[in-house]
Amino acid sequence: MTKPVSTAVSAAVLMTLAVAASAQDMEQAILKYQFGDHMGALQDLMPFAEQGDAEAQNLIGAIYTGGQGVVRDHAAAATWVRRAAEQEHTLAQYNLGGMYERGQGVGQDFAEAVRWYSRAAYTGHSGAQFSLGSMYAQGTGVERDPAEAVNWYRRSAEQDYAPAQASLGMMYVAGQGVAQHYGDASIWFRRAAEQGLARAQYNLGVLHADGLGVEEDKTAAAYWYRSAAVQGFAAAQYGLGVMYYNGDGEPQDSVLAHVWVSMAMANGHENAAGVRYTISGQLSEEELTLAEEIALRCRQQRYQDCGR
Repeated sequence: MTKPVSTAVSAAVLMTLAVAASAQDMEQAILKYQFGDHMGALQDLMPFAEQGDAEAQNLIGAIYTGGQGVVRDHAAAATWVRRAAEQEHTLAQYNLGGMYERGQGVGQDFAEAVRWYSRAAYTGHSGAQFSLGSMYAQGTGVERDPAEAVNWYRRSAEQDYAPAQASLGMMYVAGQGVAQHYGDASIWFRRAAEQGLARAQYNLGVLHADGLGVEEDKTAAAYWYRSAAVQGFAAAQYGLGVMYYNGDGEPQDSVLAHVWVSMAMANGHENAAGVRYTISGQLSEEELTLAEEIALRCRQQRYQDCGR
C-alpha cells in the first residue's frame, strides 16, 4: 500500500514553487526595465516593491525619475528610493544622496546628501565615494577638507571610476590634500583618459604640452586634445586649434585652426573669439570660405568629420 504524502511536505513543495515563480517574475520585470519597457516593468515591479523588495523600490524610483513610459514624478521617485535606501540598498543610498544634492523630489539639503553618500561610500560604492570626495573638496554640506577629499577620491579611483581618477589627478596638480606631484597626476589622468573621459584627456594633453610630470611631447598633447575635442570639450577644441595655428604637434594649418577655435567659441570658451578674429584676418577669402564649410560639416557630424 502506497504511503500518502503528508500535508506538511506538500505545503513545503508549494512554497518552494511559489518562491521560484516569484524570483522568475522579478527577473522578467528587471529585463523589461533593461530593454526599455518601463511601463511594463513598473506594473510588474510594484507588487514586489509594496512587499518591501528594495531592488524593486529602487528601480521604480529610477522609472519615475526618467519619466519614460510614465509621467516623470521626482517626488514619487524619492519616496520609493528612500524606502530602498533605508533597507541598506547601496545604489538607492547613492541615488538618494544625489536627489538631496540636486534638490530633486526633496528639498535641497547638502548635509543629507553627505549622509546618504557616506552610507553608500562606506560599503564601497565608487560613485558615492567620488561624490563624497567632491563634497569634502568643495566644503558642501560638510567642512571643507582636501585630505578627506583625496581619501575618498582615491578609494573610488582605485576601483577605476574615471571621474574620481581625474579629480585625484587635479588634487595632485594643485597640491591640495596631498603633496603636489605632476608625475602622479599624469598617472591618474592617463587612467581616466584611456577610459574616454574628456576632461582627463585634456588635462593629460596639457601636461604633455608643458612637460609637467611627463616628457614634453607636442604630438601626444595634440592626440589627447583631439580625443577630448571630438567629444565637444571646449578647452580641448581651443587647444587643438592653437596647435594647428602654431604648427605644434600638428602640421601648421590656419584653416583647421580656425575650424577648431570656432568650435570652441560656439561651446563657450572665453578666449576663442579673440583668437578666431586674429586667424580670420590672416586667411584669404577662399580659405575663410573653406574654413566655414568645414566648420559647418564638423558641427553637423558632431565633431567626427572636421578635416580638409
